[in-house]
Amino acid sequence: MTGIWGTIAIVAVAVVIVSAIITVIVATYARIPLEKKYENAGGGFGGAFDAVWMPSAHEAGVERDRQTKRTAPAPAPGDPPWTIDEGRITLDV
Repeated sequence: MTGIWGTIAIVAVAVVIVSAIITVIVATYARIPLEKKYENAGGGFGGAFDAVWMPSAHEAGVERDRQTKRTAPAPAPGDPPWTIDEGRITLDV
């Protein structure tokens, strides 16, 4: 296989291999929970640039961190330990 057909075959094999690698990376990344994907987002060296060049993104990150660390309110002593929404019982912890 020499000439043009050899080049076309090599390019086709390379395209198939690169597509397979990209598919494996995307499939693996899709299985990671969102909490793990973005737990360190916006921090470090890039966070300083967000604060200067895109303050709204920095403020959104600060608000997201604040809400993530906030605790849920405790139920009142007389409240039942569940809620019924459209026929589904949800336990409130």
